[in-house]
Amino acid sequence: MTSVTLGEFEGKVAIVTGAASGIGRATATLFNSRGASVVAEDIKTEVDELARDNERIATIVGDVSNEETAKRAVALATERFGKVDILVNNAATIIYKPVIDMTVEDWDSTMAVNVRGWFLHSREALRAMIPNHSGSIVNVGSYACFYTFPQIAAYAASKGAIAQLTRTLAVENIAHGIRVNAVGSGDVITDLLNKIVPDGRKFLSEHGKRAPIGRAAQPEEIAEVIAFLASDRASFIVGSVLMADGGYSVIIQ
Repeated sequence: MTSVTLGEFEGKVAIVTGAASGIGRATATLFNSRGASVVAEDIKTEVDELARDNERIATIVGDVSNEETAKRAVALATERFGKVDILVNNAATIIYKPVIDMTVEDWDSTMAVNVRGWFLHSREALRAMIPNHSGSIVNVGSYACFYTFPQIAAYAASKGAIAQLTRTLAVENIAHGIRVNAVGSGDVITDLLNKIVPDGRKFLSEHGKRAPIGRAAQPEEIAEVIAFLASDRASFIVGSVLMADGGYSVIIQ
């Protein structure tokens, strides 16, 4: 932590979805360490661990795709901490299947978490931010916002949707003093693939070696980018998808 970032979120209130592990947990912890009060949300009860012995973190367990979860998260932030300054849409899911093997449920469940959940949380957070004429939304996207490979059609489509949602929310709300941006993350060593392959973290670590940087990221590295976009240091960045993928998106494989 530098003198520039020390306390940069003092007095701010952030909501972070998918905060039980990985990028979400790293982001919630980072924001809190720099002064923010945080509402940490996840479908997993492990998210409650973040609130132990920490009065500036409140937790909520719920399905991100459920409208009531979004409303509860914003209500908790405003009732407990007085406002909402930052929303980090991070909760996501993925399946690995060719389209011909994909069920309607596969498709719909991916879109529900990765797109509908982000729309709902953005809508509710904006309703709290607009009266204050200030705020920042950061969507955790992927190189799949722009690029793809076999077996991730639903995930790639959802991330493409997030890129467009980011841009549209940005132009709709900058007049209210609210900036909306996204991070195009590359392979990050998290639990995202644990239900798909025997060792999801090892798979992501190996897949990350294809990037020019030669490795996958740690969640804390992406959390730093999220923090930058959410902060006043990024005051002139509006509607961007900032790539943090180790160069994956700029090389022909």
